[in-house]
Amino acid sequence: RYESGVFFLFSAMVPQLSRLAQRRVARPAARAYSSAVAAVQPPTHVATMPNQMRVATESTGGDTATLGVWIDTGSRYESDATNGVAHFLEHMSFKGTAKRNTRQLEMEVENMGGHLNAYTSREQTVYYAKVLKQDVPRAVELLSDILLNSTFSPAAVENERQVILREMEEVESQIEEVVFDRLHEVAYVGTPLARTILGPTENINSITADDISRYVKTHYTAPRMVLAAAGAVEHDQVLDLASEYFGGVPTVAPAGHDYENHASLFCGADVRDFKEDMPAANFALAFEGLKWTDPDVFTLMLCQSLLGTYDKKSSNMQYATAPMVLALDKYKVAEQVQPFCTCYNDTGLFGVYVTANLDSYDDYSTLFQILQDEMLALTQGVSDEDLARGKAQLKYNLLQQMDGTSPTAEEIGRQLLTFGRRMNLAETLARVDDITAADVKRVADKVCWDQEVSFAAIGSNLKYIGDINSLRRGTYWNRV
Repeated sequence: RYESGVFFLFSAMVPQLSRLAQRRVARPAARAYSSAVAAVQPPTHVATMPNQMRVATESTGGDTATLGVWIDTGSRYESDATNGVAHFLEHMSFKGTAKRNTRQLEMEVENMGGHLNAYTSREQTVYYAKVLKQDVPRAVELLSDILLNSTFSPAAVENERQVILREMEEVESQIEEVVFDRLHEVAYVGTPLARTILGPTENINSITADDISRYVKTHYTAPRMVLAAAGAVEHDQVLDLASEYFGGVPTVAPAGHDYENHASLFCGADVRDFKEDMPAANFALAFEGLKWTDPDVFTLMLCQSLLGTYDKKSSNMQYATAPMVLALDKYKVAEQVQPFCTCYNDTGLFGVYVTANLDSYDDYSTLFQILQDEMLALTQGVSDEDLARGKAQLKYNLLQQMDGTSPTAEEIGRQLLTFGRRMNLAETLARVDDITAADVKRVADKVCWDQEVSFAAIGSNLKYIGDINSLRRGTYWNRV
């Protein structure tokens, strides 16, 4: 059994009153540093065009700018038959428009010395460009051209089909990506978030140019689009450019282009892919987390920070202060442990991703006891020191996400789609500062205590890991 200090922790036997006794009520955090950092953030200007498309800018100065279009659509808005079309569309958008062929598009971006890219997620599709200040007008026009005027020729579709199939092979070799896809499949069985972003091979082989065109007409409507820009930009100029190049985007989809937006329901389930030729086991254990707009979302992010990150190869682990990291370093039962807090529009995932190379029931029992006991320990409260440490780490991570024009534009676009507004830095840091030890205890209890879990694993020696019922029993302690 894994030992914490001089107290032995038994997952399903006795409550952790010793841990509770060690934790004190947190003192209110000082706001001086947070206020000073937030004071230097320039304002974000937001305007809504007549067609309901939003334009948001944050002028941070400098000589470069990042601007892009964030669209409220992704793989969760597809059907089983069309799963993969959003990602296919992302590829096709760079293969020629009514004005530019592929080579002209590439040469124009290269001549600007800029960077043009796109990505698709489960809930959003993004096209963005990073350019010099004087090329902002050209970048807005270019983005509008690839979004609104791509040709989707049958020949280009066939060529890109092979590219996507090769990309699928590459993704299959990225174990962490595969584990999280499998986690979504079992966490949201039969609901939209269970679908992968790339889609199944049979869909990639059958998607046509008509499928792609229909997807654009259905989902690329103005109210679901945000043009976000940060860096060397002027709001009035960007708004004028948006009106010129995106003013014609329809407000509603044409008749017959409806779609269903089903809720994604979390369920407790597991999947295990036994591969004894792999050097280690890779798995993710997750509770249902919180949606983006949940009032407690920042508290759950703080819980992630409080757990800490473990890397067996790092010499810094011996200086860690997070209880989970200290226990992992003491017993050496994992290679890496990374907590995660993933949010969606109506749900979320909170848990840990683990790589471990163990070959006995006892070692895996110790590992899971550490992981689950430390998540449950948050339901008993946190000390002043742990709370202050967790807040500092969370604020650092939040600030790091806005370090540069591209992360800032990303933050603006995502927040307008998920929150419906821009949450400025002062409000963000204030929300973190306002979290109390009682909040951590309450939210951890809501998310982790006696709740269903989902589990996905790939690798060797998975036979030593308990079944889903064993994992479920690790979500509570018998209280006396």
